[in-house]
Amino acid sequence: MEIAPLTFVALIAAGVLGGVVSVLVSLASLVTYPALLLAGLPPLAANVTNTVALTFTSLGATLGGRPELVGQRPTLVRLGAVALLGGATGAVILLVLPARSFELVVPFLVAGAAILILVQPWLQRRERFQPRGITPVTAAAYFATATYIGYFGAAGGVIAIVTLASIIDRPLTHLNAAKAVLSGLANGAAAAGFILFGPVHWAYVVPLAIGLFAGSYIGPALARRLPTAVFRGLIGVCGLGMAAVLAWRAYSPG
Repeated sequence: MEIAPLTFVALIAAGVLGGVVSVLVSLASLVTYPALLLAGLPPLAANVTNTVALTFTSLGATLGGRPELVGQRPTLVRLGAVALLGGATGAVILLVLPARSFELVVPFLVAGAAILILVQPWLQRRERFQPRGITPVTAAAYFATATYIGYFGAAGGVIAIVTLASIIDRPLTHLNAAKAVLSGLANGAAAAGFILFGPVHWAYVVPLAIGLFAGSYIGPALARRLPTAVFRGLIGVCGLGMAAVLAWRAYSPG
């Protein structure tokens, strides 16, 4: 499928914005998925094309966020296997099963994650909510998150930060950097399945990927300049907004 030059440039711009948004508020798909729909792709094709392009977000964010990743390698290596398996599982669900039932519950998952982001400082003052490392429960929670990222992924970063906060005892910017690496693995596993079996539109992947890489590379520098409370508030409020959009899409008549 050919792409018009103006659409090519518009998708690069959407990618840059989406990459920055991914790092700051973990909601790249809030920008990139609608951009692909506006460019003329049908929903399923837009979803799988978006997932393939989003792998470049994680690459850019990982390179830009290297200072925040120092010392996290052992945890990321162990969780990386969970992310790969979860992302592949999500891709299988998307390609094989009807999407409607999952769409109905996703807004509540995203809203719950956004609320948890906002109240996390209060929760972490209570011992039972403090980070506990990789346990069967926290690994299962991250597997479910990676499955969601592979399945659809909109606001998956918000949910990922919540689950990673139960594992990693580090500042929010460090959790965000870890999220970028692991979400990249989940997206990569899903993308591999979509490349083999899904309707990926490569002419749209290229400009979006260019923009996502650039935006996510500069995003960590912007995130370092935001106070933690502001950073957390942005993620939480934008997550609630995304939950409202997803709920409207899932429950509106017609």
